[in-house]
Amino acid sequence: MAGPLSPARLRRLGGGLAGRLLERAALLVCLLALVFLAVELLPGDAATATAERGESAADVQARRELLGLDRPLPERFADWMLGVPTGDLGTSARGEPVAELLARPFPNTLLLGGLALLLTATASLALGCWAALRPEGAVDRAVTGSATAVLALPEFVVATALVLVLSLWAGWLPAVTLTDADGHPASWRMMVLPVLALTIPQIGWNTRLVRAALADEARAPHVEAAVLDGLPPRRVLSHHVLPGALPAIAAGLATSTGMLLGGAVVVETVFNYPGVGSVLAAAVQARDIPVVAGVVALTGAVITGVLLLADVVRDALAGDRP
Repeated sequence: MAGPLSPARLRRLGGGLAGRLLERAALLVCLLALVFLAVELLPGDAATATAERGESAADVQARRELLGLDRPLPERFADWMLGVPTGDLGTSARGEPVAELLARPFPNTLLLGGLALLLTATASLALGCWAALRPEGAVDRAVTGSATAVLALPEFVVATALVLVLSLWAGWLPAVTLTDADGHPASWRMMVLPVLALTIPQIGWNTRLVRAALADEARAPHVEAAVLDGLPPRRVLSHHVLPGALPAIAAGLATSTGMLLGGAVVVETVFNYPGVGSVLAAAVQARDIPVVAGVVALTGAVITGVLLLADVVRDALAGDRP
């Protein structure tokens, strides 16, 4: 068997990652094309949606030509895609560069999603391992049952319940997010409820995934041999079961990244959080295709990066197994 850092294995890993990157890049391009088409099919266009009161039909038509809306959709999409590699995400319907428009709120969304992902990983690992120490026991049944109930809750339901209990009733945390002069949340306390609203459903889903991965790995021959040798359950879990289950756990957490960023749009609206949620909602209302596509492109790039990182972890931990 080749060593973990052998040249042959590195070439194999690099080739596999390059293929996955190309495949996901192609999927992202297809998704962006569908975004252009979906917004184009909505009633009206950016010229009419942003028209001021009293403007004539000639003024609206002039703006339509200025925005290039009189050109065929494939031509507009191709021009927009040509600018993406250079960081040019086009110009919004109001004349502002999309990259500058998203420069302030998108890092806030990444911060929210990153904190939620970190909390999800920590809590789901702890709960899944706790349940795995006593298979079929009371703790296992309680953790699995609670996780099943929680994962079925939409983010807006969790957000509403958190506001009602922790803000309106208990008065412990603010219900809305205020921003400072830089456009960031004015206090860390204002991020607690949004992070929890995003995290709770994902903890349920990932806890079940962790528990299932640990259960599958516990049936491996080397784990059964460790049990027969009389090793303590905690050592068996930490040294024999968990390492083998980490590839599946990493893949599940990477998948949660897309769910967290997608749910962030809803949660940001509920808590008035200064992320891309409000920008995206306004862009859809204004039929502003470059802004909508810019949000999708940035989000897709982040998700693709996280998925590739999960692939690296999974391949590195899996060794030379197929």
